[in-house]
Amino acid sequence: MRILGIDPGIALTGFGVVEKDGTRIKPGGYGHISTESGTPIPERLKILYDDMADIMEEYVPDVVAVEEIFFNNNAKTAIVAAQARGVIILSAVNNGIKVVEYTPLQVKQAVIGYGRASKQQVQFMVKELLRLKDVPRPDDTADALAIAICHAHSVDAMDMMERKRI
Repeated sequence: MRILGIDPGIALTGFGVVEKDGTRIKPGGYGHISTESGTPIPERLKILYDDMADIMEEYVPDVVAVEEIFFNNNAKTAIVAAQARGVIILSAVNNGIKVVEYTPLQVKQAVIGYGRASKQQVQFMVKELLRLKDVPRPDDTADALAIAICHAHSVDAMDMMERKRI
């Protein structure tokens, strides 16, 4: 199974691909999409949509795992980030790819085993789990890989539950 993890944002969107083969998880590719702050929002959303479509075409994921957005202060920032997230989901759906969503708490729980883990702890575990030389940069890229790992672990948990029912 090929999983494309996405950490959505309007200025910077991280993406990370992992390959799941049985219980093994290995890195596919990863990077980020950035848009210029002075560019009008509609144009930035189009850039994000087009670049996501290119990434999906290049990596051909079986599923796209997207992080749910959590903001507690700035409503304007939350709205723009939600628009970016919507464009990413639309790009996946238009490419016929299943979309799953995870909260930051779920991602941390799956990668670290502790839902209140720090960003640095998550990044370290991403590096270790994928046997990477360095932590992927920028942070959004490591977060996207963590989201993909979260889905890989969730699939394992669902498989276990399914086997117990039989």
